[in-house]
Amino acid sequence: METTEQLIEWLSRYGADEDGGVTRLLYTRSWKEAQEALADKMKSLGLQPAFDDAGNLFGRLQGTDPESPCILTGSHVDTVQRGGKYDGAYGIVAGLAALSRLRDRYGAPRKTIEVAAFCEEEGSRFPYNYWGSTFMTGAADYKDIEHAHDRRGVSFMQAMRESGFGPGSHGRGPRKDIDTFIELHIEQGAILEREGKTIGIVEQIVGLQRYTVRVKGEANHAGTTPMSYRKDAMRAASEMVAAVMDSADQIGAPLVATVGQMELIPGTPNVIPGEVIFTIDVRHPDGLRLEEACARMIGLLRSIAERRDVGIEVERWMNTAPVDMDAELTGAIERLCQMRNLSYRRMPSGAGHDAQILAACCRTAMIFVPSRNGVSHSPLEYTKPEHLEAGVQVLMDLLFQLAYEA
Repeated sequence: METTEQLIEWLSRYGADEDGGVTRLLYTRSWKEAQEALADKMKSLGLQPAFDDAGNLFGRLQGTDPESPCILTGSHVDTVQRGGKYDGAYGIVAGLAALSRLRDRYGAPRKTIEVAAFCEEEGSRFPYNYWGSTFMTGAADYKDIEHAHDRRGVSFMQAMRESGFGPGSHGRGPRKDIDTFIELHIEQGAILEREGKTIGIVEQIVGLQRYTVRVKGEANHAGTTPMSYRKDAMRAASEMVAAVMDSADQIGAPLVATVGQMELIPGTPNVIPGEVIFTIDVRHPDGLRLEEACARMIGLLRSIAERRDVGIEVERWMNTAPVDMDAELTGAIERLCQMRNLSYRRMPSGAGHDAQILAACCRTAMIFVPSRNGVSHSPLEYTKPEHLEAGVQVLMDLLFQLAYEA
């Protein structure tokens, strides 16, 4: 059996970029080759592979109690454009390693265990996130993606069918037999590395609100319009961005706020911007505090607009509530870390994951391992082999408790 690091390198060949990154967008050739290779790998490790109609792949280690619900682990196989080798992939290959080692050491479990390679989580090709896990849980169906297209105009449904998936293709739709889900993932942040911890025990996945702000001033000549006569949308917008950042600093951790996109109209050197459009992304693990922080920020934006005599429109287009992980499972993970003398910390996840979708329908837990320099969604993504193996060991211990001892 290969090491976890070897499995990471093996899977990274599918969709490999010249600069060392990986690109596996949903329903592309590299994505399908990766899923087919994983199915073959599952079979070689003694698991029973099966696809569902959306393209999710499951490797089954059959339990001796056919009436027991399934325990599921895994993550997503898709990547962002020029992403890293570890995001998503680690959770899949860690599940393969854990199930293979448990089977070799202890034989068949009492409860069935499966490892999932969810077809999509990132939303990098189509404007839709978590298609794999929302399809599997029944939280979404084909009508939710029927109008989605990629940048080339290919529809979601067309791409799905061309890859051999879609309604009735494999006779497997949403599932109701999942009792527990455990997702092992790289942190994608620098907290564990900076604090010298090996394991992160995720207590909740943060809530997220996203806004588009339109600041409407008056376009005019850059040379002939005195400063006191201007309705400069950019000047007002720059104050707004600073106000958002200052507000986040004042409220303090774990709140984070980001302005990630900005457009100036008309966007030429010699014209005062008449309109500026920018986005705001705000995250916090406490839903009430998130709402309060966003309300405070929007109030600041409106007061700046009034003072600068510009118009403002604020549209909230994403509002995702925080999701708590199962307290019993997080407690069990903590005890396992203590038993193995592994350094750990309880923490929120600042990024979204398939676990937040599964948490609505079954007991769910997340385990983090460190990311070097906190880098993710990049060819520079890296986690030390000893940390990869530590995560697999904790996953094995937890699966043993849940499927063999329970």
